[in-house]
Amino acid sequence: MEGDTLGKRVLVQRKGRGTTQWRSPKHKKIAPARHPKWAPNKTYIGIIVNLHHESGRGAPLAEIRFEGESKVHFMVAPEGAQVGQIIECGDEATLANGNTLILEHIPEGTPVYNIEGSPGDGGKYVKASGLAATIVSIDKAKAMVRLPSGRQKAFSPRCRATIGIVAGGGRQEKPFLKAGAKWHHTRGKARKWPVVRGAAMNAASHPHGGGSHQSPGRPSTVSRHAPPGRKVGNIAARRTGRKTK
Repeated sequence: MEGDTLGKRVLVQRKGRGTTQWRSPKHKKIAPARHPKWAPNKTYIGIIVNLHHESGRGAPLAEIRFEGESKVHFMVAPEGAQVGQIIECGDEATLANGNTLILEHIPEGTPVYNIEGSPGDGGKYVKASGLAATIVSIDKAKAMVRLPSGRQKAFSPRCRATIGIVAGGGRQEKPFLKAGAKWHHTRGKARKWPVVRGAAMNAASHPHGGGSHQSPGRPSTVSRHAPPGRKVGNIAARRTGRKTK
């Protein structure tokens, strides 16, 4: 519903249209950062030939060329990585910073990142800058890993992980200082910025807008089956408020 009297489309409705404003800038991406496919009982030796910055990714990408392969691989660079560093990937790789092994071959207490959710998927967990997980325990059935959030998660011992800490730590400690820097940062991630509170809008622009003072005026928990123009706030929330315990 467009117009001055009938109100404007809320943010969730405009996102649902799928215009170029909400699409991720894929043309700025270099490559997915995944573990290379390897044959069992074989160790691949490569060298870091370059370090890249990818738009929308906080951690740098390491470009690796493996011996005997023409294809270039990319991985999330570990802290301390440098051009010319030797990288090993395989079941029998040495325990060194930046090398990739399966979890059952990594000692307990070792910091790791880019952990596979299931064997062979290329790595899904702990890939943001400055993060690292810690191996808590390993047995034949599962490997318990403490994620950066503090949660412990069970992985298959055959899942692969890279030893070390993701490079780019301390990135969030630097302030943006000006709105332009923040705008370019969110532009690379295809995010909407700035985001205006619904309570600060007019009644015609948002379900929370209007009123003699800034307040939603009604409970902000809505049904999952609410129409798109009303589905704002806590959508199908099981509970709201601060937990006491």
